[in-house]
Amino acid sequence: MTIKAFRLTIHENIPLNLSASTLDELTSQLSDGFYTTFSTLSGGTRVLGLQAHLHRLYVPAAEMGLRPSVDEKTLRQRMGELTRENLPQETRIRLILAKDTGDVYVGYQPFIPVPEAVYRDGVHAVTADMARHDPRIKGTDFITQSAEQRKLVKGDIYEILLVCKGKILEGMTSNFYGVKYSKPQDNLVTAQKGILLGVTRRVVLRLARGQGMSIMYRSPRVDENLDEAFLTSSSRGVVPIVSIDGKPVGQGKVGEWAKTLRKLYQAYVEERSERIV
Repeated sequence: MTIKAFRLTIHENIPLNLSASTLDELTSQLSDGFYTTFSTLSGGTRVLGLQAHLHRLYVPAAEMGLRPSVDEKTLRQRMGELTRENLPQETRIRLILAKDTGDVYVGYQPFIPVPEAVYRDGVHAVTADMARHDPRIKGTDFITQSAEQRKLVKGDIYEILLVCKGKILEGMTSNFYGVKYSKPQDNLVTAQKGILLGVTRRVVLRLARGQGMSIMYRSPRVDENLDEAFLTSSSRGVVPIVSIDGKPVGQGKVGEWAKTLRKLYQAYVEERSERIV
């Protein structure tokens, strides 16, 4: 699917003459920077946690003393204009702020919704021994560093889980959670350190607490017996994982907590998403 991309200045959107079929391919052709990726909602007019996504660019830029080529208000306006051409289909967007120049780039394509079978049947994941160098900053350099591992996503493999010292930190493009059934409260197990704190993650943890789950902030072991597992990301929501490295998680089928949290998250998205402009 063709990617459209622009460099944004105060006065105009300058088209990029780059050939890329994925947002990662586009990103690899630009200078290192901070980035964030998300999809629009409600006919291209809303995004869940948009302010948090923008902070992934503008906060570290401010800490480095960078002056972005456009401010947040202007970026919102330009995004709103660019996404209109994909209507009534939603748009998948990547924003990049270059570390060397402060230039702001927008890459986008029509968003293809995740097939319902993914949520109904669950997905398969494999592990890779690696971790982010600076997990609190979403830098484009990680896309390049993990290029070989990303090739593992093929066939029925949906996600790569990053492992350090035998413990699962996060997904390559998602956050990871395990569920341990226990009385009186079931436990949600997820790493707190060494990971990128996703926008969707914050919402899902809040929803889980509201349903009476106990949150255990630790990295699940690769060989740990989990009753359920799932991942979260802005574009996919809550996705059940039914096997890791070919071994079934729990009963090897989608668990009740994954189903419940997905429904709650969908309702939250409809109620709490922000208008782009």
